[in-house]
Amino acid sequence: MTVVRAQTRVSALAGTTRAAWLDGVNPVTKLVLALLLSVPLFASIDPVSALVAIALQLLCLPLTGLAVLTVLRRLLPIALFSPIAGLSMLLYAEPEGHVFWRFGVAAISEGSIELAIAVTLRVIALGLPTILLFGRTDPTELGDALAQVAHLPSRFVLGVLAGTRMLGLFLDDWRTMALARRARGVGDHGALRRFFSMAFVLLVFAVRRGTKLAMAMEARGFGSGLPRTWSRPSRLHPRDAVAVLGGVAIMVIAIAAAVASGVFRFVWS
Repeated sequence: MTVVRAQTRVSALAGTTRAAWLDGVNPVTKLVLALLLSVPLFASIDPVSALVAIALQLLCLPLTGLAVLTVLRRLLPIALFSPIAGLSMLLYAEPEGHVFWRFGVAAISEGSIELAIAVTLRVIALGLPTILLFGRTDPTELGDALAQVAHLPSRFVLGVLAGTRMLGLFLDDWRTMALARRARGVGDHGALRRFFSMAFVLLVFAVRRGTKLAMAMEARGFGSGLPRTWSRPSRLHPRDAVAVLGGVAIMVIAIAAAVASGVFRFVWS
């Protein structure tokens, strides 16, 4: 019944969006899945394991309830900045095989090109699970799970929840300031100066809002050391075990594919 209620809440928040299979998975289990889908990738730097992991995770997209365009739009910043991580490997990795170009300590070789591609794919593979797992997670449900399932201190959980709720307000403040400046005719020139000016104003808003929020929470007893009660229960279910097994299977297949293709390169070897 708890899973049904959770799915109903997600459907209500998403409007006409239907509840997905992943909506019934506990948020703490999603955190464990995010670790399972990322930590094993640090054991090797090769393009095969990262590419297989990305492909298998994208095959699970229907289980998340997210639209393809939504995932691509959220993945775009990671895809744009991931080549920066690969650039250092491309220029400064130890040369292996044929050297195509050399200038001082920088050199481009067959081995550095392979490492650059592997690191670029790895950055994408590390960011994709977070997008798929938490794209539709309600912050309130995450707070309930952290307190009741993970047994984290309620003061920490409520602080994280309040901070998460403030992120949406910051985005609204930024849009409002941008529209107000454009309406006054000062929003079309000096993009760099405008950015730092708006960032400073947003910082002032954040400090003021944070002070008021802290005082309101203290007045309502959120800072007391008394044990808290929770209006909505958060429990683990068999679906959580299935999700964890699925994450383990994805990583086993990805690493096995790298070993079978002969490109598995242990980081500490």
